[in-house]
Amino acid sequence: MDNHDGAVAQIATAIGKFHARKEAFRIYHGSTNSTRQSQYQRDRMVDTSGLNNVLKVDTKSMTALVEPNVPMDSLVEATLKHGLLPPVVMEFPGITVGGGFAGTAGESSSFRYGFFDRTINWIEMILANGEIVKASATQKSDLFYGAASSFGTLGVTTLLEVQLIEAKTYVALTYHPVSSISEAQEEIEKATKDASNDFLDGIMYSKDNGVICVGRLTNDIPAGVKVQGFTRPTDPWFYIHVQRLMKNRTAPVTEAVPVVDYLFRYDRGGFWVAKYAYTYFITPFNRITRFLLDYFMHTRVMYHALHQSGLSSFYTIQDVAIPYKEAATFMSYLDGNFKNYPIWLCPLKQSGNASTHSLQVLKTNQQRPEMMLNFGVWGPGPKKREEFIQWNRAFEKKVDALGGQKWLYAHTYYTEEEFDEIYNREKYDALREKYHATYLPTVYDKVKVDVEKEKRAREESMKARLLALFWSIWPLMGLYGVYKAMMGGDYLLPKTKRKSSKEL
Repeated sequence: MDNHDGAVAQIATAIGKFHARKEAFRIYHGSTNSTRQSQYQRDRMVDTSGLNNVLKVDTKSMTALVEPNVPMDSLVEATLKHGLLPPVVMEFPGITVGGGFAGTAGESSSFRYGFFDRTINWIEMILANGEIVKASATQKSDLFYGAASSFGTLGVTTLLEVQLIEAKTYVALTYHPVSSISEAQEEIEKATKDASNDFLDGIMYSKDNGVICVGRLTNDIPAGVKVQGFTRPTDPWFYIHVQRLMKNRTAPVTEAVPVVDYLFRYDRGGFWVAKYAYTYFITPFNRITRFLLDYFMHTRVMYHALHQSGLSSFYTIQDVAIPYKEAATFMSYLDGNFKNYPIWLCPLKQSGNASTHSLQVLKTNQQRPEMMLNFGVWGPGPKKREEFIQWNRAFEKKVDALGGQKWLYAHTYYTEEEFDEIYNREKYDALREKYHATYLPTVYDKVKVDVEKEKRAREESMKARLLALFWSIWPLMGLYGVYKAMMGGDYLLPKTKRKSSKEL
């Protein structure tokens, strides 16, 4: 803990200086699983990337003491050594503990435990004035619940106590074929009622063809059940394997998946988003090309390429939660307006065991039901920038009209007035005032796409227009992203300026 405390003290000193100057800063974590473009300035950021250690796994209390930049695969590796697992594990191995807490992370165990932040017992945090505090359900509870999903706009989280559950060797994964979103909901509700189920999600391959995946932790492999992995280069991508396995089947099929392979089953291919890269580069999409290009098909590399290429501005990457009663309506909307499949389904419990109330309900003006159905909507959008923006704005309005909510890790096209109507700005601003954070960027500042700024830049700058024209030439953006991913290095920070001979 001495090394941790020393690092936190240094960060607190840096934050205190920013506070004294009332100069806003951003938190540099060293990685991101957001699709938004980074906005770091080296002289206006606080570097917390060194806080990346699992400090303790306590088998008696079944908890882990974890620094915020520990990625999911490292946390799982550390806890499995003690026969334990986090109850909610984000499906991409590079997503960090701090990112899951400060963002919004709901995964296939969230029908049981709620969002990842509901599995956190307490946090250590540096307030925006440099003060180091501890917050939990019983101590500074407003800060504890407010910091979740606040995207670092209330201060810097430096330590978290994560709840753990008993781990087992395999996940017995049963695939249930469905022929409509209504049938998918019936299977989801049936699986939710069965207390022996640990994991639950689904994939719609078309409006009338899908699979609901129900998992149970187990140490035993029943006779006749095949063991299937998803992490080796020779393994199939999960969504392709399930689709082929269940083709023309009407009865459920069960496989035994090693627990780590299950938890990160969507890493290769980024669910299925990577298939669009094959389309972009006019490359055959088959088992051989997936094997040969396996290095590039893991999410850590994909995010690197995505940020460097700028292609995220042309692809719809959204997760939204819709009330069960509106799921069929939303599915019809996607079928007519999005037209890209697969679509991910993930039931989400809005409260969970770690809190006595729903943070998302308190932070929004609309009252949400206890259970919502997450739709993962990922694919190419309109090619013209203006049409792409209009499509996303219409999408956001549809989600809101159905009583749904979108998660803010992705691009957000709301105006500030629209954002304030959906998210309870009054309570949020009061919390920022109480904890000295009013000089920091707001959540809206961090997640918005500044459409007017983009437009002004194009209209006022010949250089901006020429650059936009240059990068619009296929396949320059994609090639640049691949090149930068191959070169490695830090893709979030701006380059340092070379010093002139006069400065040396």
